[in-house]
Amino acid sequence: MSGALLDVVVPQVVAFGPPDLEVVAYGTPGPQGSKKAYARKGSRKITLVESSKKVKPWRRAVADAARLVAGDTFAPLSGPLVGSIVFSLARPKGVSLARRPLPWTRPDLSKLLRSTEDALDTDAGVIEDDARIVEYLRLAKVYAGDPSDPDALMQPGAVIRLWRSPRLIEGRELASAASVSPS
Repeated sequence: MSGALLDVVVPQVVAFGPPDLEVVAYGTPGPQGSKKAYARKGSRKITLVESSKKVKPWRRAVADAARLVAGDTFAPLSGPLVGSIVFSLARPKGVSLARRPLPWTRPDLSKLLRSTEDALDTDAGVIEDDARIVEYLRLAKVYAGDPSDPDALMQPGAVIRLWRSPRLIEGRELASAASVSPS
């Protein structure tokens, strides 16, 4: 096997500075995406309901924390955005760091991301649209109180950071939203 196949590409992050928005939300992160369908008796209508009861309280916690940090005069972030979200999850009783150092069980990271992004744009209005996020520098699930992770909270929640462009990412400068014309 060639040594080139074993190389790992590590992105070079340059000149990021402090985030344009940093939010610490406390609560149990709730996954969004799995739905259950219910049909009412005597009706052909089907109602879809989130399967996780944690979604609404989580989105509310994220939105409330984001609005508090942003304040009344904050303009929603627009243009290409770069993010970082680290979810701190409660460690189940009986699970040690040695046995399971990371929460590789449910909930799915992608579903936690979906609920959090929707809370930031739809509920809090601090970003114009979650489609504006073009890259994540870090997206992770860790256990709350993990001393080896600097972003681990002492209780369940998430550390959310967003940066506006232009920024240098992997040596390329992103164009600002004002200099990009829609086609």
